[in-house]
Amino acid sequence: MRAPGRPIAHTPPARLQWRPLAAVAHKEFRDRLRNRWVLAVALIFAAFSFAITWFGGAGQGLIGPTSLELTIASLVSLVIYLIPLIALLLGFDSVVGERERGSLDLLLALPVTRLEVLLGKYLGLAGALSVATLLGLAGVAVLLVLRFGDAGLYHYGGFMVSAVLLGLAFLSLAMLLSTLARDRAHASGLAIATWFVLVLVFDLLLLGLLVATGGDLGGWLDGDRVAWLLLLNPADIFRILNVFSLDDVRRTYGLVSLVPPALGNPWLMGLAMGVWIALPLVLASWRFKP
Repeated sequence: MRAPGRPIAHTPPARLQWRPLAAVAHKEFRDRLRNRWVLAVALIFAAFSFAITWFGGAGQGLIGPTSLELTIASLVSLVIYLIPLIALLLGFDSVVGERERGSLDLLLALPVTRLEVLLGKYLGLAGALSVATLLGLAGVAVLLVLRFGDAGLYHYGGFMVSAVLLGLAFLSLAMLLSTLARDRAHASGLAIATWFVLVLVFDLLLLGLLVATGGDLGGWLDGDRVAWLLLLNPADIFRILNVFSLDDVRRTYGLVSLVPPALGNPWLMGLAMGVWIALPLVLASWRFKP
């Protein structure tokens, strides 16, 4: 029993320590370098991006980058298919895999909190994914600068940054799936289903809904408000960042008639992508609590 008049002692919540967090992040990043993962992904991106940039106009009898806007639009399609899949496969077993191998309990027995483990793993994987993406796409920047000058570097630099943000968003989703899954098989199934829904099915369902209703959904969803549903998909946010802001591509693909001008604001789209990066991590942290 406590002495009369003595206040009850409360244990203060553990503060986030950067040293153990950095140690976990460094280990994750070093492991990806050691198993040649970063090199393999960088080579894949470099090969595909060079092929698309150099031979994209071969059907019209042209070789090399002929238009900055169309080159970036072609690379957008490559990034949307590859980066989300790579990010999901990179992070789907980050937590559940450690639990299955029995190394998670050993790691948590060290002076490190669950939040530090989760954030450390995310930062290490995010660093590996970012380096691989930038290295794989950097080679095309040389071609565009030689052909279009500084303007090519400016627009392509923005494209590279948005590609990294897209990867970070899907990596956050992978971390969340890893905390929700029962085992690695369940986590891999959730990762593939997430890629399938967000990259392939989401836009088809939205377009099918618009076509089936003739664009007249009635009520609040009538008119341009339907386009705001694109914010529910980080792949569409990435597409708007890189396609809707390019006037030539807007005219070519008619995006002006489908997407309201407000969604062409890069700061708004950047904020939406930031939410997609942060929110799954917050949910994963909540789920990962003991």
